[in-house]
Amino acid sequence: MELKPYPLEPLFGRILTPFEQFLRRTTAGGIILMGTTVLTLLIANSPWGSAFHHLWEQQANIAFGPWQLQQSLHHWINDGLMALFFLLVGLELKREILVGELSSLRDAALPVVAALGGMIVPALIYYGFNPSGPTMAGWGIPMATDIAFAVGILVLLAWRIPRNLIIFLTALAIADDLGAVLVIAVFYTSDLNLQALSWAGAILLALVLLNRGGIRHPLPYAIFGALLWFSTLQSGVHATIAGVLLAFTIPARPAFHPRLFDQRLDELKDAFHSETINPDTPDDPLSNHRMATIAESVEQAANAVQAPLQRMEHSLSPWVTFVIIPLFALANAGINFAEIRLGESLTQPVTLGVIFGLVLGKFLGISGASWLAVKAGIGKLPGGVEWRHILGAAWLGGIGFTMSLFISQLAFADPLLAEEAKLGILLASAIAAVIGLTWLYLSAPKRKPEVA
Repeated sequence: MELKPYPLEPLFGRILTPFEQFLRRTTAGGIILMGTTVLTLLIANSPWGSAFHHLWEQQANIAFGPWQLQQSLHHWINDGLMALFFLLVGLELKREILVGELSSLRDAALPVVAALGGMIVPALIYYGFNPSGPTMAGWGIPMATDIAFAVGILVLLAWRIPRNLIIFLTALAIADDLGAVLVIAVFYTSDLNLQALSWAGAILLALVLLNRGGIRHPLPYAIFGALLWFSTLQSGVHATIAGVLLAFTIPARPAFHPRLFDQRLDELKDAFHSETINPDTPDDPLSNHRMATIAESVEQAANAVQAPLQRMEHSLSPWVTFVIIPLFALANAGINFAEIRLGESLTQPVTLGVIFGLVLGKFLGISGASWLAVKAGIGKLPGGVEWRHILGAAWLGGIGFTMSLFISQLAFADPLLAEEAKLGILLASAIAAVIGLTWLYLSAPKRKPEVA
Protein backbone atom coordinates (compact mmCIF):
# COMPACT_ATOMS: atom_id res chain seq x y z
CA MET A 1 0.00 0.00 0.00
CA GLU A 2 1.36 3.40 -0.98
CA LEU A 3 1.82 5.77 1.91
CA LYS A 4 0.29 9.23 1.49
CA PRO A 5 2.63 12.07 2.37
CA TYR A 6 1.77 14.08 5.46
CA PRO A 7 0.78 17.72 4.85
CA LEU A 8 3.83 19.50 6.24
CA GLU A 9 2.25 22.91 6.91
CA PRO A 10 -0.30 21.76 9.53
CA LEU A 11 2.35 19.62 11.24
CA PHE A 12 5.22 22.08 11.35
CA GLY A 13 3.52 25.43 10.71
CA ARG A 14 3.83 27.83 7.82
CA ILE A 15 7.38 28.68 6.82
CA LEU A 16 7.92 32.32 7.75
CA THR A 17 10.28 34.75 6.10
CA PRO A 18 12.98 36.31 8.33
CA PHE A 19 11.05 39.60 8.24
CA GLU A 20 7.82 37.90 9.33
CA GLN A 21 9.67 36.23 12.21
CA PHE A 22 11.13 39.61 13.15
CA LEU A 23 7.68 41.25 13.15
CA ARG A 24 6.17 38.52 15.33
CA ARG A 25 8.97 38.81 17.86
CA THR A 26 8.95 42.61 17.82
CA THR A 27 5.17 42.83 18.26
CA ALA A 28 5.17 40.33 21.12
CA GLY A 29 8.12 42.15 22.67
CA GLY A 30 6.27 45.47 22.47
CA ILE A 31 3.26 44.01 24.27
CA ILE A 32 5.45 42.46 27.00
CA LEU A 33 7.39 45.71 27.37
CA MET A 34 4.20 47.75 27.70
CA GLY A 35 2.84 45.42 30.37
CA THR A 36 6.16 45.43 32.25
CA THR A 37 6.27 49.24 32.22
CA VAL A 38 2.74 49.54 33.63
CA LEU A 39 3.58 46.96 36.31
CA THR A 40 6.78 48.82 37.23
CA LEU A 41 4.94 52.14 37.62
CA LEU A 42 2.28 50.49 39.79
CA ILE A 43 4.90 48.91 42.08
CA ALA A 44 6.94 52.14 42.28
CA ASN A 45 3.87 54.04 43.50
CA SER A 46 2.72 51.33 45.92
CA PRO A 47 3.70 50.78 49.58
CA TRP A 48 6.45 48.46 48.28
CA GLY A 49 7.97 51.19 46.07
CA SER A 50 10.91 51.97 48.37
CA ALA A 51 11.85 48.31 48.79
CA PHE A 52 11.53 47.81 45.04
CA HIS A 53 13.91 50.72 44.40
CA HIS A 54 16.49 49.47 46.92
CA LEU A 55 16.32 45.95 45.45
CA TRP A 56 18.11 47.13 42.32
CA GLU A 57 20.83 48.84 44.36
CA GLN A 58 21.91 45.59 46.06
CA GLN A 59 25.51 44.66 45.33
CA ALA A 60 26.29 41.54 43.30
CA ASN A 61 30.03 40.94 43.16
CA ILE A 62 32.12 38.55 41.09
CA ALA A 63 35.56 37.60 42.41
CA PHE A 64 38.37 35.38 41.10
CA GLY A 65 41.14 35.46 43.69
CA PRO A 66 42.41 39.04 43.96
CA TRP A 67 40.33 40.16 40.97
CA GLN A 68 36.91 41.57 41.80
CA LEU A 69 34.11 43.23 39.86
CA GLN A 70 31.65 45.04 42.10
CA GLN A 71 28.37 46.25 40.62
CA SER A 72 24.82 46.81 41.82
CA LEU A 73 22.03 44.77 40.22
CA HIS A 74 21.00 47.94 38.40
CA HIS A 75 24.46 48.29 36.86
CA TRP A 76 24.71 44.59 36.05
CA ILE A 77 21.53 44.98 33.99
CA ASN A 78 22.52 48.27 32.34
CA ASP A 79 26.20 47.44 31.74
CA GLY A 80 26.06 43.65 31.47
CA LEU A 81 22.75 42.27 30.22
CA MET A 82 22.17 45.29 27.97
CA ALA A 83 25.41 44.39 26.19
CA LEU A 84 23.48 41.38 24.87
CA PHE A 85 20.73 43.74 23.72
CA PHE A 86 23.34 45.76 21.83
CA LEU A 87 24.81 42.53 20.46
CA LEU A 88 21.39 41.73 18.98
CA VAL A 89 21.11 45.30 17.63
CA GLY A 90 24.52 44.85 16.00
CA LEU A 91 23.54 41.50 14.46
CA GLU A 92 20.36 43.04 13.03
CA LEU A 93 22.34 46.00 11.70
CA LYS A 94 24.91 43.75 10.01
CA ARG A 95 22.18 41.59 8.44
CA GLU A 96 20.26 44.64 7.17
CA ILE A 97 23.44 46.17 5.71
CA LEU A 98 24.44 42.93 3.98
CA VAL A 99 21.12 41.59 2.67
CA GLY A 100 18.26 43.66 4.11
CA GLU A 101 16.63 47.03 3.64
CA LEU A 102 19.93 48.88 4.10
CA SER A 103 21.87 46.81 1.55
CA SER A 104 20.85 48.94 -1.44
CA LEU A 105 21.83 52.62 -1.44
CA ARG A 106 18.64 53.51 -3.30
CA ASP A 107 16.37 51.65 -0.85
CA ALA A 108 18.34 52.66 2.24
CA ALA A 109 18.56 56.36 1.38
CA LEU A 110 15.08 57.36 2.54
CA PRO A 111 15.03 55.58 5.95
CA VAL A 112 18.65 56.59 6.68
CA VAL A 113 18.03 60.27 5.83
CA ALA A 114 14.77 60.16 7.79
CA ALA A 115 16.62 58.66 10.77
CA LEU A 116 19.23 61.44 10.60
CA GLY A 117 16.53 64.10 10.55
CA GLY A 118 14.80 62.30 13.41
CA MET A 119 17.98 62.54 15.48
CA ILE A 120 19.18 66.06 14.70
CA VAL A 121 15.91 67.99 15.15
CA PRO A 122 15.00 66.44 18.55
CA ALA A 123 18.52 67.14 19.84
CA LEU A 124 18.23 70.78 18.72
CA ILE A 125 14.82 71.18 20.36
CA TYR A 126 16.15 69.72 23.61
CA TYR A 127 19.14 72.06 23.41
CA GLY A 128 16.72 74.98 23.00
CA PHE A 129 15.25 74.14 26.41
CA ASN A 130 18.63 73.29 27.98
CA PRO A 131 21.36 75.45 26.39
CA SER A 132 23.78 75.27 29.33
CA GLY A 133 24.47 73.71 32.69
CA PRO A 134 24.25 70.05 33.77
CA THR A 135 20.89 69.54 32.06
CA MET A 136 22.48 70.09 28.63
CA ALA A 137 23.99 66.58 28.81
CA GLY A 138 20.59 65.06 28.06
CA TRP A 139 20.51 66.19 24.42
CA GLY A 140 20.92 62.59 23.24
CA ILE A 141 17.83 61.33 25.07
CA PRO A 142 15.15 62.32 22.50
CA MET A 143 17.20 61.07 19.54
CA ALA A 144 16.21 57.39 19.77
CA THR A 145 13.15 55.49 18.52
CA ASP A 146 12.04 52.31 20.30
CA ILE A 147 11.69 49.70 17.56
CA ALA A 148 9.57 47.27 19.61
CA PHE A 149 6.88 49.80 20.52
CA ALA A 150 6.82 51.68 17.20
CA VAL A 151 6.78 48.65 14.90
CA GLY A 152 4.42 46.80 17.25
CA ILE A 153 1.83 49.56 16.89
CA LEU A 154 2.21 49.54 13.11
CA VAL A 155 1.64 45.79 13.04
CA LEU A 156 -1.62 46.31 14.95
CA LEU A 157 -2.71 48.49 12.01
CA ALA A 158 -1.44 46.09 9.34
CA TRP A 159 -4.97 45.75 7.88
CA ARG A 160 -5.09 49.52 7.17
CA ILE A 161 -1.55 50.35 6.05
CA PRO A 162 0.76 49.11 3.29
CA ARG A 163 3.28 46.48 4.32
CA ASN A 164 6.10 48.62 2.94
CA LEU A 165 5.40 51.23 5.63
CA ILE A 166 6.31 48.63 8.28
CA ILE A 167 9.52 47.88 6.38
CA PHE A 168 10.29 51.63 6.13
CA LEU A 169 9.83 52.22 9.87
CA THR A 170 11.82 49.09 10.73
CA ALA A 171 14.76 50.22 8.56
CA LEU A 172 14.49 53.74 10.02
CA ALA A 173 14.54 52.42 13.61
CA ILE A 174 17.54 50.17 12.88
CA ALA A 175 19.44 53.11 11.33
CA ASP A 176 18.36 55.15 14.35
CA ASP A 177 19.81 52.49 16.66
CA LEU A 178 23.15 52.74 14.86
CA GLY A 179 23.11 56.51 15.36
CA ALA A 180 22.31 56.08 19.05
CA VAL A 181 25.19 53.60 19.44
CA LEU A 182 27.61 56.11 17.87
CA VAL A 183 26.30 58.89 20.10
CA ILE A 184 26.83 56.74 23.20
CA ALA A 185 30.33 55.72 22.10
CA VAL A 186 31.49 59.23 21.22
CA PHE A 187 29.65 61.60 23.56
CA TYR A 188 28.76 59.52 26.63
CA THR A 189 32.20 58.13 27.36
CA SER A 190 34.00 58.85 30.62
CA ASP A 191 37.76 59.34 31.06
CA LEU A 192 39.61 56.84 28.91
CA ASN A 193 41.94 54.16 30.26
CA LEU A 194 44.33 53.78 27.33
CA GLN A 195 45.78 50.48 28.55
CA ALA A 196 42.34 48.85 28.80
CA LEU A 197 41.39 50.43 25.47
CA SER A 198 44.47 48.90 23.81
CA TRP A 199 43.52 45.50 25.24
CA ALA A 200 40.01 45.93 23.82
CA GLY A 201 41.54 46.76 20.43
CA ALA A 202 43.76 43.66 20.52
CA ILE A 203 40.80 41.43 21.43
CA LEU A 204 38.72 42.97 18.66
CA LEU A 205 41.55 42.22 16.21
CA ALA A 206 41.61 38.60 17.45
CA LEU A 207 37.86 38.36 16.78
CA VAL A 208 38.36 39.67 13.25
CA LEU A 209 41.08 37.06 12.69
CA LEU A 210 38.72 34.33 13.93
CA ASN A 211 36.20 35.50 11.33
CA ARG A 212 38.75 35.67 8.52
CA GLY A 213 40.15 32.27 9.55
CA GLY A 214 36.79 30.62 8.96
CA ILE A 215 36.03 29.82 12.62
CA ARG A 216 32.27 29.38 12.90
CA HIS A 217 31.77 27.72 16.28
CA PRO A 218 30.18 30.19 18.73
CA LEU A 219 32.37 29.30 21.75
CA PRO A 220 35.54 31.23 20.73
CA TYR A 221 33.41 34.28 19.94
CA ALA A 222 31.67 34.00 23.32
CA ILE A 223 35.00 33.79 25.20
CA PHE A 224 36.64 36.66 23.32
CA GLY A 225 33.38 38.62 23.46
CA ALA A 226 33.35 38.39 27.28
CA LEU A 227 36.96 39.59 27.37
CA LEU A 228 36.08 42.43 24.99
CA TRP A 229 33.18 43.45 27.27
CA PHE A 230 35.41 43.51 30.36
CA SER A 231 38.17 45.48 28.61
CA THR A 232 35.66 47.98 27.26
CA LEU A 233 34.10 48.34 30.73
CA GLN A 234 37.53 49.15 32.20
CA SER A 235 38.45 51.50 29.32
CA GLY A 236 35.82 54.16 30.07
CA VAL A 237 33.88 53.53 26.86
CA HIS A 238 30.44 52.24 27.79
CA ALA A 239 30.61 48.46 28.01
CA THR A 240 27.50 47.87 25.89
CA ILE A 241 29.42 49.11 22.82
CA ALA A 242 31.32 45.81 23.04
CA GLY A 243 28.11 44.05 22.01
CA VAL A 244 27.92 45.96 18.72
CA LEU A 245 31.63 45.49 18.00
CA LEU A 246 31.34 41.76 18.66
CA ALA A 247 28.30 41.51 16.36
CA PHE A 248 30.24 42.89 13.41
CA THR A 249 32.86 40.14 13.78
CA ILE A 250 30.35 37.27 13.72
CA PRO A 251 30.64 35.42 10.36
CA ALA A 252 27.83 36.07 7.89
CA ARG A 253 28.79 33.20 5.56
CA PRO A 254 27.69 29.61 6.27
CA ALA A 255 29.96 26.58 6.26
CA PHE A 256 27.79 24.77 3.67
CA HIS A 257 26.82 26.13 0.28
CA PRO A 258 23.05 25.61 -0.34
CA ARG A 259 23.80 23.17 -3.20
CA LEU A 260 25.98 21.07 -0.90
CA PHE A 261 23.26 21.17 1.75
CA ASP A 262 20.67 20.07 -0.81
CA GLN A 263 22.88 17.16 -1.87
CA ARG A 264 23.56 16.16 1.74
CA LEU A 265 19.86 16.38 2.57
CA ASP A 266 19.02 14.01 -0.29
CA GLU A 267 21.59 11.50 0.97
CA LEU A 268 20.27 11.66 4.53
CA LYS A 269 16.66 11.47 3.37
CA ASP A 270 17.39 8.32 1.37
CA ALA A 271 19.20 6.78 4.33
CA PHE A 272 16.36 7.66 6.70
CA HIS A 273 13.78 6.31 4.26
CA SER A 274 15.65 3.01 4.01
CA GLU A 275 15.40 2.67 7.80
CA THR A 276 11.65 3.34 7.81
CA ILE A 277 10.91 0.64 5.20
CA ASN A 278 13.33 -1.96 6.61
CA PRO A 279 11.18 -4.58 8.40
CA ASP A 280 14.19 -5.76 10.44
CA THR A 281 14.79 -2.45 12.21
CA PRO A 282 12.57 -0.54 14.66
CA ASP A 283 10.66 2.39 13.14
CA ASP A 284 11.50 4.64 16.07
CA PRO A 285 14.57 6.90 16.56
CA LEU A 286 14.53 6.12 20.29
CA SER A 287 15.33 2.44 19.71
CA ASN A 288 16.85 2.70 16.22
CA HIS A 289 20.24 4.31 16.81
CA ARG A 290 21.04 4.65 13.11
CA MET A 291 17.78 6.55 12.53
CA ALA A 292 18.63 8.85 15.48
CA THR A 293 22.13 9.44 14.07
CA ILE A 294 20.70 10.36 10.66
CA ALA A 295 18.28 12.81 12.30
CA GLU A 296 21.19 14.41 14.19
CA SER A 297 23.12 14.68 10.92
CA VAL A 298 20.17 16.54 9.37
CA GLU A 299 20.26 18.96 12.28
CA GLN A 300 24.02 19.47 11.89
CA ALA A 301 23.66 20.07 8.16
CA ALA A 302 20.82 22.55 8.78
CA ASN A 303 23.06 24.46 11.18
CA ALA A 304 25.95 24.42 8.73
CA VAL A 305 23.89 25.96 5.91
CA GLN A 306 22.91 28.89 8.16
CA ALA A 307 25.37 31.69 8.81
CA PRO A 308 26.57 31.95 12.42
CA LEU A 309 25.11 35.46 12.39
CA GLN A 310 21.64 34.02 11.68
CA ARG A 311 21.92 31.29 14.30
CA MET A 312 23.13 33.68 16.97
CA GLU A 313 20.41 36.22 16.19
CA HIS A 314 17.69 33.55 16.37
CA SER A 315 19.08 32.11 19.64
CA LEU A 316 19.62 35.47 21.32
CA SER A 317 16.41 37.17 20.23
CA PRO A 318 13.92 35.47 22.62
CA TRP A 319 16.19 36.08 25.62
CA VAL A 320 16.61 39.76 24.78
CA THR A 321 12.93 40.29 23.93
CA PHE A 322 11.31 38.42 26.78
CA VAL A 323 13.92 38.55 29.57
CA ILE A 324 16.54 41.29 29.21
CA ILE A 325 14.37 44.18 27.99
CA PRO A 326 11.60 43.53 30.57
CA LEU A 327 14.29 43.37 33.29
CA PHE A 328 15.70 46.66 32.02
CA ALA A 329 12.23 48.21 32.21
CA LEU A 330 11.74 46.90 35.75
CA ALA A 331 15.07 48.38 36.86
CA ASN A 332 14.78 51.71 35.04
CA ALA A 333 11.17 52.70 34.28
CA GLY A 334 9.86 53.09 37.82
CA ILE A 335 8.88 56.62 38.90
CA ASN A 336 7.44 57.53 42.27
CA PHE A 337 5.20 60.44 41.29
CA ALA A 338 4.87 61.61 44.90
CA GLU A 339 8.64 61.97 45.34
CA ILE A 340 9.31 63.94 42.13
CA ARG A 341 6.36 66.36 42.61
CA LEU A 342 4.65 65.66 39.33
CA GLY A 343 3.24 69.16 38.76
CA GLU A 344 6.61 70.80 39.33
CA SER A 345 8.54 68.25 37.25
CA LEU A 346 6.30 68.80 34.23
CA THR A 347 7.56 72.39 33.97
CA GLN A 348 11.27 71.56 34.27
CA PRO A 349 13.48 72.14 31.19
CA VAL A 350 14.66 68.51 31.11
CA THR A 351 11.11 67.14 31.04
CA LEU A 352 9.94 69.71 28.50
CA GLY A 353 13.01 69.21 26.31
CA VAL A 354 12.48 65.45 26.21
CA ILE A 355 8.72 65.70 25.54
CA PHE A 356 8.96 68.31 22.80
CA GLY A 357 12.09 66.69 21.39
CA LEU A 358 10.53 63.25 21.08
CA VAL A 359 6.98 64.21 20.06
CA LEU A 360 7.46 67.33 17.93
CA GLY A 361 11.14 66.91 17.06
CA LYS A 362 10.80 63.36 15.79
CA PHE A 363 7.75 64.24 13.72
CA LEU A 364 9.37 67.31 12.14
CA GLY A 365 12.75 65.63 11.70
CA ILE A 366 11.53 62.38 10.12
CA SER A 367 8.84 63.90 7.90
CA GLY A 368 10.94 66.93 6.90
CA ALA A 369 14.05 64.90 6.08
CA SER A 370 11.93 62.39 4.12
CA TRP A 371 10.37 65.20 2.07
CA LEU A 372 13.78 66.73 1.34
CA ALA A 373 15.23 63.34 0.34
CA VAL A 374 12.39 62.64 -2.11
CA LYS A 375 12.42 66.16 -3.58
CA ALA A 376 16.20 66.03 -4.01
CA GLY A 377 15.96 62.64 -5.72
CA ILE A 378 18.09 60.96 -3.05
CA GLY A 379 15.32 58.55 -2.06
CA LYS A 380 11.85 57.50 -3.12
CA LEU A 381 8.67 56.55 -1.32
CA PRO A 382 8.27 52.77 -0.98
CA GLY A 383 5.65 51.14 -3.19
CA GLY A 384 2.10 51.74 -1.95
CA VAL A 385 3.26 54.24 0.69
CA GLU A 386 1.86 57.77 0.54
CA TRP A 387 2.80 60.90 2.44
CA ARG A 388 0.00 60.42 4.97
CA HIS A 389 1.58 57.10 5.88
CA ILE A 390 5.03 58.70 6.29
CA LEU A 391 3.55 61.37 8.58
CA GLY A 392 1.92 58.68 10.73
CA ALA A 393 5.20 56.78 10.98
CA ALA A 394 6.95 60.05 11.88
CA TRP A 395 4.62 60.46 14.87
CA LEU A 396 5.35 56.89 15.96
CA GLY A 397 9.07 57.69 15.77
CA GLY A 398 8.55 59.73 18.93
CA ILE A 399 8.23 56.52 20.96
CA GLY A 400 11.70 56.54 22.47
CA PHE A 401 11.47 54.13 25.35
CA THR A 402 14.35 51.65 25.70
CA MET A 403 17.28 53.52 24.14
CA SER A 404 16.12 56.88 25.54
CA LEU A 405 15.95 55.48 29.07
CA PHE A 406 19.38 53.96 28.56
CA ILE A 407 20.92 57.27 27.44
CA SER A 408 19.24 59.11 30.32
CA GLN A 409 21.10 56.87 32.78
CA LEU A 410 24.38 57.85 31.10
CA ALA A 411 23.57 61.56 30.82
CA PHE A 412 22.64 62.37 34.40
CA ALA A 413 24.41 61.51 37.64
CA ASP A 414 21.83 63.60 39.52
CA PRO A 415 18.92 61.25 40.38
CA LEU A 416 16.39 64.10 40.18
CA LEU A 417 17.40 65.00 36.62
CA ALA A 418 17.29 61.32 35.66
CA GLU A 419 13.75 61.05 37.07
CA GLU A 420 12.65 64.18 35.18
CA ALA A 421 14.06 62.71 31.96
CA LYS A 422 12.32 59.42 32.68
CA LEU A 423 9.01 61.22 33.18
CA GLY A 424 9.47 63.05 29.88
CA ILE A 425 10.28 59.80 28.05
CA LEU A 426 7.20 57.99 29.36
CA LEU A 427 4.83 60.89 28.65
CA ALA A 428 6.31 61.59 25.22
CA SER A 429 6.18 57.93 24.23
CA ALA A 430 2.52 57.68 25.28
CA ILE A 431 1.60 60.91 23.44
CA ALA A 432 3.46 59.87 20.27
CA ALA A 433 1.85 56.41 20.33
CA VAL A 434 -1.68 57.82 20.68
CA ILE A 435 -1.19 60.47 17.97
CA GLY A 436 0.48 58.03 15.55
CA LEU A 437 -2.12 55.32 16.10
CA THR A 438 -5.02 57.77 15.68
CA TRP A 439 -3.45 59.45 12.65
CA LEU A 440 -2.89 56.22 10.75
CA TYR A 441 -6.26 54.77 11.71
CA LEU A 442 -8.19 57.85 10.52
CA SER A 443 -6.08 58.83 7.51
CA ALA A 444 -5.50 55.40 5.96
CA PRO A 445 -8.55 53.64 4.49
CA LYS A 446 -8.81 49.92 5.03
CA ARG A 447 -6.30 48.16 2.79
CA LYS A 448 -7.71 45.75 0.23
CA PRO A 449 -6.48 42.19 0.66
CA GLU A 450 -3.68 41.30 -1.73
CA VAL A 451 -4.58 38.86 -4.49
CA ALA A 452 -2.37 35.78 -4.36
